[in-house]
Amino acid sequence: MTDTPDTAIELVLITGMSGSGKSVALTALEDIGFFCVDNLPPDLLDAFVELDQTHRAHKVAIAMDVRSAASLPGLPERLKRLTRKAEKKIQLTTVFLDATTDTLVRRFSETRRLHPLSLKTANDQQRALTDAIEHERDLLAELRDQALVLDTSLIRPAQLRSHIKALLSTSPAPLTLVFESFAFKRGIPMDADFVFDVRMLPNPHYEPALKPLTGRDAAVAAYLEVQDEVRAMEAQIQAFLEQWLPHMLKDHRSYVTVAIGCTGGQHRSVYLVERLAKAFGAEWATRVRHREIDGWPATLAQRAGAAP
Repeated sequence: MTDTPDTAIELVLITGMSGSGKSVALTALEDIGFFCVDNLPPDLLDAFVELDQTHRAHKVAIAMDVRSAASLPGLPERLKRLTRKAEKKIQLTTVFLDATTDTLVRRFSETRRLHPLSLKTANDQQRALTDAIEHERDLLAELRDQALVLDTSLIRPAQLRSHIKALLSTSPAPLTLVFESFAFKRGIPMDADFVFDVRMLPNPHYEPALKPLTGRDAAVAAYLEVQDEVRAMEAQIQAFLEQWLPHMLKDHRSYVTVAIGCTGGQHRSVYLVERLAKAFGAEWATRVRHREIDGWPATLAQRAGAAP
């Protein structure tokens, strides 16, 4: 990258629910060369970016959350003004980390940390943890609507680091497609823009030789690709996305997450995610996530007891 004042700053804003993994995300960005700042008050954003331009910093990540609650309502408009004023010299990506309320309650209970909004309110009453979390959702709702949302409810910190690095270690594209497989028995991902249910398709789980494998294995792919129902489902999902993705791009969407679920998130959904990502990869920037199997050991013996 040429070190000139005209070089664009790649600015990543990490925000989201308290307890959703923002510190993990910042660490991941630091690993790939971002200068990271935690809990920057929104009122200081313009001055901070101006300072970075002066020092010719090119990759900057900032974490903002409800700890700056008083300044949050004006943050979406402040971000728009910042990018307009910079005359396209700032490439802004906003990442919102989310998790279910039950997950956040459990995490706060395990760490015995206070939620930032659990402190005493103006009428001197202690707000219950679940009430604090729901109040936080309300405060961050507008920011969430404008961001790439990552659901961290069912993923480990190592998986979150991998997702963040994969999304932000390459050059930004006008629109990035994220294909995600998941298990319905563990819940629908909160970050999904589209959800497709493929539980009605033939299930390799009931084939003894295929049960310990995943949709990324050649034997499972060979089994599924000859099934008429699987081919029809793949073609219909592809046709739907081909029709509507250009409209989403015109609506200035930067990321679209397509979640495909089966019973256990191991065979059918994984196979279709891999197929669709390959099909769309020639025209769109694509990313793949397998919520239930990412990070699994590679050997079949270690995977033999996995759910379908």
